[in-house]
Amino acid sequence: MTRKNQIMDESAIKRSMARITHEILERNSGSANLCLLGVKRRGVPLAAILAENIKKFEGVEVPLGYLDIAKHRDDLTKEEKESISAECEIPCDIREKTVIIVDDVMFTGRTARAAMEAVFAHERPHAVQLAVLIDRGHRELPIRPDYIGKNVPTAKTEKISVVMQEIDGECGVYICHL
Repeated sequence: MTRKNQIMDESAIKRSMARITHEILERNSGSANLCLLGVKRRGVPLAAILAENIKKFEGVEVPLGYLDIAKHRDDLTKEEKESISAECEIPCDIREKTVIIVDDVMFTGRTARAAMEAVFAHERPHAVQLAVLIDRGHRELPIRPDYIGKNVPTAKTEKISVVMQEIDGECGVYICHL
């Protein structure tokens, strides 16, 4: 895979995440009853940024966890799913919470569907919302994010690569050729 264009640098990511944080707080009338769950891998550091921003803006620490969606993917057989050791860390009772699933890129909607299944396999929350850094279109399922950092229309022959400091040693968003 070859990087074509950088579409966001670290500063742009931070600005987008700050805006998303404000949108979350406005839509939910503050931070009460929120729980942030990042989708492994790059959704986890993005969820942590949202949690840090909420603490900075509201002075409140919201529960922060992660989802491993491997057992809920729809492209694996039952046997393959049973052989997978997938962990989720849901840090609180979510029955009365608004769970915000955080992911890096929204594409077909299949990862978001799997993330929702992982949440509901644990407990039934009051509500579920979806925050993504990049929405690139090309949905295969009728799923739409509630919060979007940047809309980036792409060709199906392109890929969006989000790199995060905690995982990749750098921070940015790139359009890549497959």
